[in-house]
Amino acid sequence: MLSKGYKNITYMFIALGVLIAAGCSSPPEMATSVSRSPASVGGPSSPMYVIGPGDTLNVFVWGDSELSTDVVVRPDGLITTPLVEDLPASGQTPTELARNLEQRLSRFVKNPQVTVSVREFVGRYTEQVRVVGQASQPQSVPYREGMTLLDVIIAVGGLTEFAAGNKATVVRQVNGKTTQYRVRLDDLIRDGDISANVRMLPGDVLIIPETWF
Repeated sequence: MLSKGYKNITYMFIALGVLIAAGCSSPPEMATSVSRSPASVGGPSSPMYVIGPGDTLNVFVWGDSELSTDVVVRPDGLITTPLVEDLPASGQTPTELARNLEQRLSRFVKNPQVTVSVREFVGRYTEQVRVVGQASQPQSVPYREGMTLLDVIIAVGGLTEFAAGNKATVVRQVNGKTTQYRVRLDDLIRDGDISANVRMLPGDVLIIPETWF
C-alpha cells in the first residue's frame, strides 16, 4: 500500500505531465483554401470598411466646389472641413460620415448632398493585420477586402533567412475568443504550394517564429 506522501508525489508528476503535453500541443491548421468564405474561419463574410486615423478622405459636396476638399483623419479620429470643425470620422463608414456631414452642413447650406470616398487608407488599428517576428519588415498592414496570407507576406517584404515559416501562426478573435491557427509559410513561399494560401481578416495577428538550428 502506497504511503500518503508517495501518492502526493505521484499525483504531482501526473499533473506535470498533463501540463507539458498541453503546452506542447500545436494549434490547429487554418483552412487551406482561399475559396472558402471568411465566415467559415470565424469572421464576417463581407466586412465593411471603417475609417481610421491617417486615412485620406475626399469630401465632395454636390454643387459647391468651395466646400469640397481632401482631408486627413487626425490621430484623435476627427476631421475639419470648410464650415465643419472637429467632426468624428474614425469608426464610421464613408456613407455614415457623409450623412453626418450633411447634417452639420445643413445649418449653413440648403439640402446639402455629400459623398465621402477614401483616397488613401490605413484603417483603424484594431482592424489592421499585424505581422511580428521573422518578417523582413514587421509592421501593421491595412486590411483589404479579400486579403490573403500571400498578400500580407508580400506587403512585409517576405521572410528572413531565420524564419520558421511552417511554424507560423495567425491569432484571430472568433466569437469573442482568441483563437490561434497554424499556417504554412514555407510551403507557400518557398515551395509554391498555393493550397497553403488562406484568407486573412481584419485584426489578424501573424506571428512568425525564429527557426532553431
